[in-house]
Amino acid sequence: MPSKVLFSWLPCVRKEKRKRSFFKNGSILLEDLIASCDGKSHPIRYYSAAELVKATNNFGPSCIVTKGFHYQMFRGILDDRTVLIKKFRKSVDEAIRDIIISMQMSTHRNALKLLGCYLEFDTPALVLENATKGILQSDGSLRWDNEEDESLLLPWKARLCIAKQLASALTYLHTAFPRPIIHGDVNPTCIFLDDDYVPKLSNFSLSITIPPEQLYVEVDTVKGTMGYLDPNYSVTGKSSEKTDVYSFGVLLLVFLTGQRAIQPREGGDQHQYAVQYASSHAFEDQFRTIVDPKILEDVGEGEQAQQQLHDFLTMALLCTEEESDLRPDVIDVAKKLVQIEKSMFPS
Repeated sequence: MPSKVLFSWLPCVRKEKRKRSFFKNGSILLEDLIASCDGKSHPIRYYSAAELVKATNNFGPSCIVTKGFHYQMFRGILDDRTVLIKKFRKSVDEAIRDIIISMQMSTHRNALKLLGCYLEFDTPALVLENATKGILQSDGSLRWDNEEDESLLLPWKARLCIAKQLASALTYLHTAFPRPIIHGDVNPTCIFLDDDYVPKLSNFSLSITIPPEQLYVEVDTVKGTMGYLDPNYSVTGKSSEKTDVYSFGVLLLVFLTGQRAIQPREGGDQHQYAVQYASSHAFEDQFRTIVDPKILEDVGEGEQAQQQLHDFLTMALLCTEEESDLRPDVIDVAKKLVQIEKSMFPS
């Protein structure tokens, strides 16, 4: 085939491929939307390839905010506003699921709002509101935007407020819809903060909707983040709301200790899990040794403050009980966090 003919033919091929991807991904999205919303639709905007490419400098490395196993998230400008653009590398199903649940959660103050999507890539892309403060790191600190070597240790009041609001978002996810929805991957990398340090829960790609008249979902492949993964779910493949409670409990321990969910032991050959570490120091005469020194500076030596920290630790360990039935519902965790906050920081 002559080169001139070849080059004139290629744009038609690309256009036809985008068209096929649009109809394929659009039909999956519509099917999942109807199943998830009981026929109720939520309008979202569809963006063009040219808009997303221009907004992210052709998805250039300078625009990358964070990376996951199956996705990258970029910051860009669309319609004269800064947005986050999430582009999946693989797994159409996970991308579609993220769109669906993000759409449903967008009305909640503590969820990252979905603005629109693009369906003409092999895997769809999400356009989300910008959260200007950035994303939490694995030790619960906040990475300064565009300054990878610097991070901010959040004060205890901020950590407690973030935990309380995230518990509210998870409660909404579990209770506000016709069928409970499990987030499936609660960890610091799915938590963004806005200008006022308000947390925004994101990344619903592993979310699962519990079918009618069932208490759990049994999956073929267990997915999640090491250190946050519910051990009962890992063994049985059965996921329920208590799967999220476990992960949230680990997150609470990260906030309390300032340590990652999995820490290397001395020598580097073995690792220590936050749950094991906290459990072994949960006694009143030892628990202060695991609390982040920044927190102890913030709350002082008062007996009441120390008691509330111990109550926080006790609740986190209850969330991470190995047996699912022994864990509280997230709504009860949310109520307890409100009580602790009011006791430690009365208005």
